[in-house]
Amino acid sequence: MNEMDLLTKIEGLEKAIKEHVDFADTYKTTLADTKQQLVDLHKPELTPQQIDAIERAVEQAVSQFDFTDTGNYEIDYSLDYDGRVQCESHEFINDSDLVDMIVTKVCNLFKEVEELDTTERDNHEPV
Repeated sequence: MNEMDLLTKIEGLEKAIKEHVDFADTYKTTLADTKQQLVDLHKPELTPQQIDAIERAVEQAVSQFDFTDTGNYEIDYSLDYDGRVQCESHEFINDSDLVDMIVTKVCNLFKEVEELDTTERDNHEPV
């Protein structure tokens, strides 16, 4: 083989490797999706109305929690320039973010399904 043949062969091999990397990435994505489908297959099912009920329950629980109770926090004290111990005020203001995070985690335990309309159910029942 001469130099030109070797350079052509190297170029072809690099191209083949790149194509196979693209295929491998596609297979990895498909594999991850399929694994998630397997996990979701065994989850209990929830209707959108049940998900709304869970969200309302979590919102109520969070709104009843006393975030101003300093016993719920670890407080770091500091000394100011006058040698006085100080603690900056703190207030929890992101309860909607907390609710969203909790609802998302809870709902990930379930699989959402469409609920049949009661009129549809009545039409499908034998007379």
